[in-house]
Amino acid sequence: MIKINNAPVISGLTFRHFRGESDYAQMAAVLTASQRADQIERRVSAEDLANAMRHLTNCDPYSEIIIAEVTGEVVGYTRGWWEDEAATVRLYKHNGFLVPEWRRKGIGRAMLIWMENRFHEIAASNPPETAKFLQVNVTQFQAGTAIMLERSGYQPIRHFYEMMQPDLNVVFEFPLPDGLEIRPVTPDHYCAIWKSAIETSQEEWGYKEPTDDDYQEWLTSPHFQPHLWQVAWDIATNQVVGHVLTFIDENENKQFNRKRGYTEGIGVDQSWRRRGLARALISRSLQAQKAAGMTESALVADSDSTSGVTRLYESCGFKIVKCDTIYRKAL
Repeated sequence: MIKINNAPVISGLTFRHFRGESDYAQMAAVLTASQRADQIERRVSAEDLANAMRHLTNCDPYSEIIIAEVTGEVVGYTRGWWEDEAATVRLYKHNGFLVPEWRRKGIGRAMLIWMENRFHEIAASNPPETAKFLQVNVTQFQAGTAIMLERSGYQPIRHFYEMMQPDLNVVFEFPLPDGLEIRPVTPDHYCAIWKSAIETSQEEWGYKEPTDDDYQEWLTSPHFQPHLWQVAWDIATNQVVGHVLTFIDENENKQFNRKRGYTEGIGVDQSWRRRGLARALISRSLQAQKAAGMTESALVADSDSTSGVTRLYESCGFKIVKCDTIYRKAL
């Protein structure tokens, strides 16, 4: 049992630690109900949650998860973990989920207070010269969460747009710049494409240097679908200079009865920027998704990017449909 000072007085309400496999089914039900209420298209099974929990990083679920119950039924939970954004910045991230009928009663705030206190304990043993921040991602439909965080001292620091190309029957065509060619991806290209993806993402907000384990995870990800990728090679230098690492999530499409692809992993070498290459690759990605039977495509854009990516994507037929906000608070 977990004791929280100033927790709401609700008959049957208790807080406890994660117990293991026996919690997966109820936690998955809470996560799914919570995200449905927040207009997030995600359904999670006990098996999905079990798989995710087996691959946690910098999180001990038995000490970094708090579960809220009312008369023995799980109604919410919060999980925390940490990661380094840079050599001198450590982020303590947490996500909370609460079924809609138990919201606005103080349960979410109680779990927030407990998680912050737990992070203070963890941070006490971390390098003192490292800047430390609490961080939460909030969608535009989580108004209550945003209010709770702001009242607790969090501030919005970054915004990300979810963008949609709603009709792949209407795809703008853009020519490939002279001196480049698109090549079908073969296994001997993987390292070169990975290197290009790293180099072209270093200016992105929150970038951190990938590891060998990250490369292996990339190779085995269900979103690793080279047959859909659009990769541009400089004919003269035989180097990768641009790419769109397209993927389709078939399970997600079945769950939500749709045909959506994802135009993600977009990157262009600095020497080829502002010459129309990104548009050419994106248009080819959309055509590949249409050929695969998709009717729409989605991507996420950094609204604060200095490269004007939002305008770029709009020129390819994408429209903003949702905004997510990153909140931070100094620990």
